[in-house]
Amino acid sequence: MRLGNDANCFALSEAADGAAQGARVVFGVILGTGVGGGIVVDGKVLTGPNAIAGEWGHSPLPWPRGDERPGALCYCGKHGCIETFLNGAGLGRAYEAIAGRHEEATIIAARAAAGEASARAALARYVDCLSRALASVINLLDPDIIVLGGGLGQIASLYSDVPARWGRYVFSDSVVTKLVPPRWGDSSGVRGAAWLWSEPPVR
Repeated sequence: MRLGNDANCFALSEAADGAAQGARVVFGVILGTGVGGGIVVDGKVLTGPNAIAGEWGHSPLPWPRGDERPGALCYCGKHGCIETFLNGAGLGRAYEAIAGRHEEATIIAARAAAGEASARAALARYVDCLSRALASVINLLDPDIIVLGGGLGQIASLYSDVPARWGRYVFSDSVVTKLVPPRWGDSSGVRGAAWLWSEPPVR
């Protein structure tokens, strides 16, 4: 029997025959109720000796601003984790701070696409947080490609708006890392679990 978390399986599926096929270093992201990450190098999942490789959601949000400190309490017991800014509840908090009322992330995204000013402002905050968080991954891992999964990964504007912004935070004169949606969508995690049997993971 082989086991892998959802983000690792997602990243492996997209690296094997999905949106990141042919890329040497892949970072797969889950943006939903939680925030997870998986790393695939040369077609193999990188797990690490502590089995936490890619768990970027429980690192602090990089370059925090005054109104982002100390940040919301995360279920891990710490404040200001990336997950608290980039999960669905994080987008909801950003919207509530601007509009004064609560809405679900899917409704906020739809309203932003329709041109509602408060929703667009909340999504712009989300884009900046995601840009900073992914820039820290690029600075450390320098992946060829980043694939976004999960419910919030379905927000089409992220794929143009985040790369347009993350260059402010990446320690390079140019950024060639690609940001793409998954080829296999919600099925990618299950497909990745099957791919775990193809080759042993890299530690």
